[in-house]
Amino acid sequence: MTETPADSIPPRLVAFDLDDTLAPSKAAIDPRIGQLLIALAERVEVAIISGGQLEQFRAQVVDRLPDAAAETLSHIHLLPTCGTQYYRIEPEGIVTIYAHTLTDDQKTRALDAVEGEARRLGLWESETWGDILEDRGSQITFSALGQRAPLVAKKAWDPTGAKKSALREAVASQVPDLEVRSGGSTSVDITHRGIDKAYGMRQLAEQTGIPLDDMLFVGDRLDPDGNDYPVLAMGVNCHAVEGWEDTAEYLHGLLPTLTVRS
Repeated sequence: MTETPADSIPPRLVAFDLDDTLAPSKAAIDPRIGQLLIALAERVEVAIISGGQLEQFRAQVVDRLPDAAAETLSHIHLLPTCGTQYYRIEPEGIVTIYAHTLTDDQKTRALDAVEGEARRLGLWESETWGDILEDRGSQITFSALGQRAPLVAKKAWDPTGAKKSALREAVASQVPDLEVRSGGSTSVDITHRGIDKAYGMRQLAEQTGIPLDDMLFVGDRLDPDGNDYPVLAMGVNCHAVEGWEDTAEYLHGLLPTLTVRS
């Protein structure tokens, strides 16, 4: 895994995973992270790429950012559902750049497949916190314990990842025209083929004109089985963290190497 020492060429864009990188899973960012993101956006482009939907980005990050100039906020890029949707923060609010949604037929087949295989494998839980299945427009998401499950329960459900792997493989065989991948600690995501965080990074390069070589990605799941690994595998410079506190410490070291734009 590559790192970004203080004496290396500074990145022009820094991208982040969301859950367990900028904030605990489904939780709002700490004020310290909000201040650091604004300070970073005063220097370089800032992007957040996650399998979550836009409302999660809004609740966890955007609504928690400290007051900042519109010019600074315009340098923040939001890529929900791993980049199948792309939004920018403008004075009038969050503006859609694009949204590549699934067709009704694809959604129906994905929902039927993931529910059917989860029930067959004994992974359809009776006690949950919120909906198990969610239509995110460009992504269908299965959350074994529901969207609002507490972190401690999510970590205990599948500590080895074996349940998610079995479900992912079973669902993939039912919808071979779609991409099925492990998401968060209890989730499986279904999208168009070829969609992962590497796809989101390529979209960033296309939209901003910044080469991948000039980008840095920060995430907590850069291991080969993690959902951040595709970014590392494509050759983007990456930095691994183990939670938002680790990210904050890293940014405190990175910011002095970057120049505030005039």
